[in-house]
Amino acid sequence: MKTIITYRTIKLALTLLGLITVQMYVDPAVIEAAPPKTIAIKMATLAPSGSPYHEIMKEMAAGWREKSNNRIVLKIYPGGVAGGEVDILRKIRIGQLHAGALSISGLSRALPEISVLSTPMIFKTKECLLQVKNVLAPKIEERMERKGFVVLSWAIAGWVRFFVPEAEPTLAGLKKARMHVFAGDDRILELWKTMGVNAIPLPGTDVLPGLQTGMVNAFFTTPVMAYASQWFAFTPYMIEMPWAPMMGAIIVSKRAWKKVPEPLRPQLKAIAKEKSLRLDLEMLRLESQAISEMQKRGLTLVKPDAQQTKQWQSLTKTAYPKFKSNNNIPDEWFETALAIAKKK
Repeated sequence: MKTIITYRTIKLALTLLGLITVQMYVDPAVIEAAPPKTIAIKMATLAPSGSPYHEIMKEMAAGWREKSNNRIVLKIYPGGVAGGEVDILRKIRIGQLHAGALSISGLSRALPEISVLSTPMIFKTKECLLQVKNVLAPKIEERMERKGFVVLSWAIAGWVRFFVPEAEPTLAGLKKARMHVFAGDDRILELWKTMGVNAIPLPGTDVLPGLQTGMVNAFFTTPVMAYASQWFAFTPYMIEMPWAPMMGAIIVSKRAWKKVPEPLRPQLKAIAKEKSLRLDLEMLRLESQAISEMQKRGLTLVKPDAQQTKQWQSLTKTAYPKFKSNNNIPDEWFETALAIAKKK
């Protein structure tokens, strides 16, 4: 069959060819001008909105935006809106979140031995704690990376005190209370029960309702956290005895961190460390300020005398073997902490 090619057919073919040619040609200048893709990193924390901890994170987010020319956007979810620390860690693992600012208690769900940095009643000063942290941090960070997390920075969130219903600064007094412990931390729960304390596990988001209803009437946390969360309003007394340091760290999943352009990673990490260091430097002032504000609102400090303090130390020391075994703390790590503490 003979094919007849008309003028109209030729015109249509040329028109289509022109369209294809236009679509295939892209001006290199347009490619160069295309904005780089924005990378959002979702980070959650229990730190209350507006607290010093949260403000430091907001500064970190602003620093990341500036350093990356708005490419890296750190979205912060404060105040437990993403759940407790166990929930935050789980969501990071499955990719619903990418990062978290967590306490040692939360981090210990990924790496129990990290609890060595919160060993009760051995760290007398901030300098002592920082020295132990600096020695052990490389080993801890290596193990965390094997678990799928990158540690961006460390910070001292304060020194833990007990907030109680009675003016009795002893372990015997604490045993009369219904003390909150964070749900999911079975090792700490078991330790307190071994010491005869009526420990009641609740998620961080349920502490305030628990205090309001009387389900719990005691808790332990830092003065800054107690003030920012307003938990202190339900416990008239604070035992003025720094029981243990509350260390914290900002972690990010390796999967999310690999999405950040490699040249930017050390710069963003440096910003995280800089902001955390500022928190370390200001923490003693912030604690003193928080205690003063709580006293103005009715909180009474009760300080153990010398004999009561020795009793606390003795009873706490008897729990060290259980503390070590429950948290899989290597002997070398624990002995390092004790040795540095003795020198200080």
